[in-house]
Amino acid sequence: MKLRKTAAVAVAVLALTATACGGKEGSAGDKPAVKPGDSSAPQLPKYIVATDVSLDSPTFKKAKERGKLVIGSKADQPYLGFEDQATKERSGFDVEIAKMIAAELGFTEDKIEWKTVDSKLRETAISTGQVDYYVGTYTINDKRKAQVGFAGPYYKAGADLLVRKDETAITGPDTLKGKKVCSITGSTPLQEIKKPEYGAQTTELAKYSDCVQQLLTKQVDAVTTDDSILKGYAAANAGKLKVVGKPFTEEPYGIGMNKDDKVLRTKINDTLEKYVKDGTYKKIYEATLGLSGSAYVAPPAINRY
Repeated sequence: MKLRKTAAVAVAVLALTATACGGKEGSAGDKPAVKPGDSSAPQLPKYIVATDVSLDSPTFKKAKERGKLVIGSKADQPYLGFEDQATKERSGFDVEIAKMIAAELGFTEDKIEWKTVDSKLRETAISTGQVDYYVGTYTINDKRKAQVGFAGPYYKAGADLLVRKDETAITGPDTLKGKKVCSITGSTPLQEIKKPEYGAQTTELAKYSDCVQQLLTKQVDAVTTDDSILKGYAAANAGKLKVVGKPFTEEPYGIGMNKDDKVLRTKINDTLEKYVKDGTYKKIYEATLGLSGSAYVAPPAINRY
């Protein structure tokens, strides 16, 4: 247990001292990185906090009563959802999307309580009210929609493969026969890679940072999850890891919330559309996820249901 904890910390340190970042699809891990917040990085936009917000939403009303929003997030995904263990500050694309929404709901940053929720516990955390909404590489699918509500999608990723820099045998999902592939329990890429057609030997862990550590120490041959996540890890491990660059699924990211809170879902959908249209969304992207080597692509159309 101690070794695992140390490994996770080691990966977090790598992320904080990121030393590589590609500029093209699949090239993350080739160039010196620019970390979110660096003076040479594109600057994040400022979010105007709305006043006198009134919503007939049970989730919103509870948040107003307690005086803060509780937002679920990831904490170990560089450039997406990352928590600096020294300062406890959060950074990344998903974190900024969550802050943008909070501002539109009338909550300043000091009125946000962040709660790290592992992938396998997301539906439980949302449906039991442990978080008001969740932003953390959360793929929208029918199975999850039976349990929680989704606003979005606000981004479309695709499952890909992270391998060691000197790996030449793994060139795509069709070259995984007999290879050891790691992903996390409850993820959609894990369910995909388990299919017999790939012939992979799978390892299931609780966190992607644990999978990355096993890849670095040659306990597994590849890590699979969304390309957006993998590019962050490649950028945080300069010269050691690379993304294959052949996505083999579609992963539309949504904001998870109470299944029956349609008013809140509509408000968040309106917010996403507003800030995509005025360019704020693109500025967020370029100052966060764009630094990991992912070129900007306009988000998919909102799916209102």
